[in-house]
Amino acid sequence: MKEYVLQQKRAVVDEIKEKIQKADAIVLMEYRGLTVEHATDLRNKFRQANVDYKVYKNTMMEFAFKDTGFEGFAQFLQGPNAVAFSPAGDPVSAAKVSVDFAKEHESLQIKAGIVDGKIIDKAEVKRLAELPSKEVLVAQVLGGLQGPIRGLATVLSGNISGLARALNQIREQKEAAAN
Repeated sequence: MKEYVLQQKRAVVDEIKEKIQKADAIVLMEYRGLTVEHATDLRNKFRQANVDYKVYKNTMMEFAFKDTGFEGFAQFLQGPNAVAFSPAGDPVSAAKVSVDFAKEHESLQIKAGIVDGKIIDKAEVKRLAELPSKEVLVAQVLGGLQGPIRGLATVLSGNISGLARALNQIREQKEAAAN
């Protein structure tokens, strides 16, 4: 029986380690005081943002974070904690959902995070949440690229229409001279 329990705990630690390694960003938060309704709402918001949100035992998280090279993260693992893992390619989502929800519900306390292989504090998680999402950044880049292309098209069409007018005038002059 004891061996079975140990295997289950190892499986949980391995699951957490895998999520840590796949995530672009991680946010740790204390959820003490959230009602069941608010906790469900938070889970739904994370799900909509494609963020993996889960509550694990602190000891399991401590083992997983130590095994993945984040020994310093253990200092934040006191009290009832939940962790959100941003998917690859989107380091902002977990922070954005967490910070926005914490603004509405004071009982959710952001503790720390991990971004780009570095442990960050609560203030840095809040700054990360202020960054635009991947979709917004892509739209901004495309908008920035579209402006010069549109300008080039306008200039080129202006030259072509000017050439067409000039050729038309030459044709009219030749017709007038022929008559």
